[in-house]
Amino acid sequence: MHARLPRFRRALAMLLLAVTGGPSWAAHGYALWGELQYPPGFTHFAYVNPIAPKGGELRLVSNLRVSTFDKYNPFTQRGNAPAYLSALMFDSLLTSALDETGAAYGLLAEDVTLAPDRLAVTFRLRREARFHNGAPVLAADVKHSFDTLMGPHTSPAYKTILDDVAGLDVIDERTVRYRFKKANRELPLTVGGLPVFSRSWGDDKDPKTGQRKGFDQVVMDVPIGSGPYRIGPVRFGKDITYVRDPGYWARDLPVRRGTANFDRITVKIYKDNTARLEALKAGEFDLMRFFSAGDWARRVNGKRFDSGELVKAEFTHRLPTGFQSYVLNTRRPPLDDIRVRQALGLAIDYEWMNRQMFYGAYQRVQGLFGNTDCAAEGTPGPAELNLLQPWRAQLPATVFGPAYRSPRTDGEHSLRANLRQAQALLREAGWVVKDGALRNAQGAPLSIEYLDSAETGARGVTPWVRNLEKLGIELKFRPVDFALYQERLRTFNFDITSLAYGGTHNPGPEYADLFGSKAANIEDSGNMAGVRSPAVDALITRMVNAETRPDFLAACRALERVITHGHYLVPQWSASTHRMVYNAKRLSRPEKMPPYAAGEDWAIDTWWSRTGAP
Repeated sequence: MHARLPRFRRALAMLLLAVTGGPSWAAHGYALWGELQYPPGFTHFAYVNPIAPKGGELRLVSNLRVSTFDKYNPFTQRGNAPAYLSALMFDSLLTSALDETGAAYGLLAEDVTLAPDRLAVTFRLRREARFHNGAPVLAADVKHSFDTLMGPHTSPAYKTILDDVAGLDVIDERTVRYRFKKANRELPLTVGGLPVFSRSWGDDKDPKTGQRKGFDQVVMDVPIGSGPYRIGPVRFGKDITYVRDPGYWARDLPVRRGTANFDRITVKIYKDNTARLEALKAGEFDLMRFFSAGDWARRVNGKRFDSGELVKAEFTHRLPTGFQSYVLNTRRPPLDDIRVRQALGLAIDYEWMNRQMFYGAYQRVQGLFGNTDCAAEGTPGPAELNLLQPWRAQLPATVFGPAYRSPRTDGEHSLRANLRQAQALLREAGWVVKDGALRNAQGAPLSIEYLDSAETGARGVTPWVRNLEKLGIELKFRPVDFALYQERLRTFNFDITSLAYGGTHNPGPEYADLFGSKAANIEDSGNMAGVRSPAVDALITRMVNAETRPDFLAACRALERVITHGHYLVPQWSASTHRMVYNAKRLSRPEKMPPYAAGEDWAIDTWWSRTGAP
């Protein structure tokens, strides 16, 4: 039904944290606005089993929509890397806890020092940090990783997010200092969350030129990272196995104790959802997260469930809702008209869909920052109005009224009333019914293409298609193979598509990639909707540079108002639980899931084997 943003982008969003004000900061980690939850000298995170046995195998299904992989380099733009590779193989200077927001702790770095003017941050590397080839992790490797990610062969999202980084200096063998163009509360931990890889990765010479290969040519070279796993046996098109490094340098660090418990993590690949579900029922793998309410309600059953071998469980989380949405590409007419975009949203009958199709399993998404303190409520307060007022002439009047709420069709509301409102908006925009179709002054029909690649995508969009037909709008469902789908998204060659945007409690510079005017003109950026708004650019800047928590909240709430009332996105739905099936005979887990864990990542990080442990 929807595509997911690239994993690195979601991971960066979770790690883009901030620092407190004050003269300086020197500690074992960073907190957003206050103190760290875990003090110096803590022994382990509270949600792990610190004496979890090591051993056994975790068999997973790929969480990616691609049916295979063709590279081991997860950072270059072209091709597809295996699922989970980046998280399992590459450590970063800092890492976050799953029971705390707005904080991160030293991993490769043993301490972090922020300059008094906040224009630089210094990381001192741990002497024991090692790459998989046994070489020490040194400052030169951190610089090489940064320079490579900022180079021409990686996603432009890195350049957008790190635009305010002036450079990286090697102070000594194990000390690096990032310099910033301006004081920015996000940047110290933005850079702290970047992956670090060895200078020796891809060191082979190009046989034609005799020179070191460009990073875009580092394709099947086995990564040299410092994470807990290495690449093991691989069967292309079928599966990949990651093998735990028994000598993993960080296994006894407080931030790693009780994690990486499986000797092997095998990720299997299935070509469609039906094959994946049947393989689970047959016991071919141990854990699977479900996103389909229909599958969860009707098809997750069988003898292995009856015997208790497979357990069907829902784990309540406190993650942001994110903003899974239909994305309207405003680069193209008629979607460049806000009235047409609003009319399209009014034709969604979510309440009917939730009853008839989703088994009541979801809640409607309302904005960018649902389930966080950043969500806008009621009318703008004085601080928000102060930020919005300079842009009043360029913004819809509704921005200055109540916070956006998606149209409803229950209670005193009805689909019929919503469609009448949509008709009025379309007439105002110059669209009238002629010869059985909605046409503009030139006689062209209002016909829009919905681009998707999922096997079940048509079912979810069909009710919307029917309702738009009542308005005289043709919404054509266009399924394409996933490779073409990726390419069309990369080049913004679509009218409407569906994307699952991950949420965050601490929005920062990554929102310049998602909604900034500069990113709108860069292929492969995250600004799929093509938002070009000086108001949005200014609010993102204020949000990133806020000095106090009240200023930060005012900026992100104002940003949410502008985006939602701009109707760039038609909100979809979210779930407050992770729906997972796991093999209880093979797996053990901590009693409680940490509140900010992302589904199967919790199992990968903290569960352990019942059958393979010594």
